[in-house]
Amino acid sequence: MSTRPGIDRAPAFVQEKNSPSPEQLEKWDREHVWHSFTQMKHYDPFVVQSASGCRLNDIHGNEVIDGVSSLWCNVHGHRHPALDRAIKEQVDLVSHVTNLGASQTRTIQLAKRLVDVTPAGLNHVFFCSDGANAIEVALKMAFQYWQQCESPQPGRTKYVALSDAYHGDTLGTVSIGDVPLFHRLFKPLLFEPIRFNAPNAYEWSNDSERENALNQSLETLDQLLASRGNEIAAIVAEPRIQGAAGIKIHPFGFLKGMAELARKHDVFLIADEVAVGFGRTGSLFACETEQVQPDILCLGKGLSGGYLPISATLTSDRIFDAFLGDFSESKTLYHGHTFAGNPLAAAVSLANLEIFEKEQTLQKLQPKIQKLEHRIALLRNRPGVNAPRSLGLVAAFDLGVGPDEEAVHAGYQFCHTVQQYGVRLRPLGNTIIIMPPLAISENEIDQIFDAIDLALSA
Repeated sequence: MSTRPGIDRAPAFVQEKNSPSPEQLEKWDREHVWHSFTQMKHYDPFVVQSASGCRLNDIHGNEVIDGVSSLWCNVHGHRHPALDRAIKEQVDLVSHVTNLGASQTRTIQLAKRLVDVTPAGLNHVFFCSDGANAIEVALKMAFQYWQQCESPQPGRTKYVALSDAYHGDTLGTVSIGDVPLFHRLFKPLLFEPIRFNAPNAYEWSNDSERENALNQSLETLDQLLASRGNEIAAIVAEPRIQGAAGIKIHPFGFLKGMAELARKHDVFLIADEVAVGFGRTGSLFACETEQVQPDILCLGKGLSGGYLPISATLTSDRIFDAFLGDFSESKTLYHGHTFAGNPLAAAVSLANLEIFEKEQTLQKLQPKIQKLEHRIALLRNRPGVNAPRSLGLVAAFDLGVGPDEEAVHAGYQFCHTVQQYGVRLRPLGNTIIIMPPLAISENEIDQIFDAIDLALSA
C-alpha cells in the first residue's frame, strides 16, 4: 500500500455511537440513492468510508486501488495535504458568493490563472458546476454570437459533432452526443447536429493506412464546411481521445487539421477537455499536444483535482466582445448557475494548479505512461481481449462479447471480478477503462494490470 508522507492509513469503517451499521448503510443506499448510469435492480453497493492517495477504503475494511480516478477526475490522489488545506482555509473566509453580478477573490484569481495556463487567446472565463454545463454554455455562446455579432449570420444554427460523441446529459449536450445506449430514448426532445466521423488510430494495421484514413477524414470535413459553413455555428470535439465513445483515440494530426479547417471556413472550434484536460494526455491540456488554440475551451473533472464540482468555459475576445452592449440591445448571455465560481471550489482548483508546478506532476508522468503502455500492450494476445490501446495515462481494451445488452453485463461482471483482486474499475459497455490518478505509482500500475490478468484468467 502507498500513502503520502504525513497521511496515516485511512481507518476501516468507524461506527460512532448511534451511527448506522455497514448493513444499514447498504440497505439505505439501495432504497434511497438513485445512482447515475446504474441499473438499480442489479446494483451491488460499494460504499466508501475513506480514501488515501490512490486507494479507496470501503465500510467493510476492504482497500482497493482507484483505477478510474473516481470517474476520471482525481489528479493528485485523495487527501492531498495542500488540497485539503486550501478548502479549510477558504472555509474560514467565505464558502459561497454568487457569481451573478458579484465575485470573490479566489474565483478571480482562478480565472486569471486559467487564462495564463490555457492556450493563448482565451481571455474570458465562464464558471459552471459540471462538465455538461460547460459544454451547454459553449453551445449557447457560439449560437448567440452569430445572432448578434457585428455582421450577424442568423442562419448559423447548426453544430458539427463527431460520431460516437459524448459531451454530457443536458438536452443540448445529448443532442450533439451520439451514444445510442445513453441517448436513443430522448430523440424526440433533441436537435440534429451534422455528424462527422473521426478517424480511429486503432482501426488500421500500419502507418500508411492510418495516414490515408486521416487525410480522407479531413477532406470530408473540408468539403462539409465548404458546402454548409454558412449554416454552422461551431464544431464540437474532444481533443485526441473520445472518452465515453469507448476511449476512441484519434491519430496525431487530426486535431490540428480540424482546427485549421475551422479557421479556414470561419467556424468556431469548441474543444471539450472535460475528461482529457489537466495532464491526462501527458500535457496539461490535450490541445497543447498539437499546438491548437480553440475558440472555446471547456474544462471540468480534474479542474479541482477531483475534490469539488466546478467547470469552466474559456473563450476569446472576439466572442466575448459580441456580448457587450447597452441593456436595450439584449446582448447579455442569460445563462448561469447558483454555485458557479464557488470560492471553495476555486480555492482547491488554484491549489491543484500549484501542485502541478511544485511537484512537477507532468515531468514525472513519462515513466508512468511508459509503464501503462507496456502493460496494455501485453494484453494483445490474450483470448477475449480486443483492441488494447492507450494515450497518455489512459488505457482501454474491449471484451469480445455479443450484443449491447450482453456487453453491458459482461463489462460490469468483469469489473466486479477485478475488484475482488483489489482494483476498482468502471466499464463502458464491454470497454474496460484504466484511467488512474496522475499520482499513481508504477508499482500500483502493475497491481492494476495484475488484477486484470487474474480476472481474465478467471
